[in-house]
Amino acid sequence: MGKKVLAIFYSQSGQLEEIIDQFTSPFQGSGFTVEKLRIYPEQAYPFPWSGKSFFGVMPDCVLQVPRPLQPFHFKESRYDLIILGYQAWFLSPSIPSNSLLADPRFKELAKNTPIITITGARNMWLSAMEKIKPVLKSMDAPLVGNIALVDRHHNLVSFVTIFYWMFKAKKERLWNMFPVPGVSEDDIMKTKSYGEIAIPYLERGNWQGFQEEMVKQGAVPVKYALMFIESKARKIFKVWAGIISKRKKKDAWLVAFKYYLLIALFIAAPIILTVDAIFFKPFLSGRIKRQKQYYSGVN
Repeated sequence: MGKKVLAIFYSQSGQLEEIIDQFTSPFQGSGFTVEKLRIYPEQAYPFPWSGKSFFGVMPDCVLQVPRPLQPFHFKESRYDLIILGYQAWFLSPSIPSNSLLADPRFKELAKNTPIITITGARNMWLSAMEKIKPVLKSMDAPLVGNIALVDRHHNLVSFVTIFYWMFKAKKERLWNMFPVPGVSEDDIMKTKSYGEIAIPYLERGNWQGFQEEMVKQGAVPVKYALMFIESKARKIFKVWAGIISKRKKKDAWLVAFKYYLLIALFIAAPIILTVDAIFFKPFLSGRIKRQKQYYSGVN
């Protein structure tokens, strides 16, 4: 009997759906049954975003507060593999992704079912994935693979281009001088090769070694500078989220967070990274290597 695969995801701009399509296309060619299920929040998030709506989701996103989803159903009672597509918002899984992970039916379905997570991110996805891991573990859902596609341009450049895309809904070059925002078309197309690699593992029902293959293929980029920034920022984001969530009038606090974010990214982060590169990084090579290996894996 052919293997049954569920690819379930939320995609606001459509980019993650393109990635899922590429990854699952080899499965369909091998005779597997592939069910693609795009979920939708009951209260849609606008695309393009407005500045107010974008920053307004930060507290619930960071604190992993679920929100109702539109009704959806699964065609099968069990699957041989679940592909979970998610986005990172404010260094956390997006609200629709968190809501799916909190859904009792998905929890039951995921129990004892191999899970491959896949994301299309600007570049910071580590903290979001770290929040997903314990949730899957609590479901007894074995995480067997993780794939992260990112915008490969410099952090500050991708920050500018992603906001242009989010607020204008135009995936094109800003002023004809910045690069196209988001994951490149070449990287999206390459995702098909990751699906091809997954086929024998799915056929055998044994995923040992799959993540190591993904790492060799460059499917799990972990850059030290971004890893360092995330490690600091996720703690601060949690503090901001806790403060703002308790306020009845949140607008002024959200504006303050917005300006904090801009100052932290464009001024504080370059200074801190420079200090770290001179005084700390040269003496922590072993620790940094272990951290990269950890984030590249699925344990």
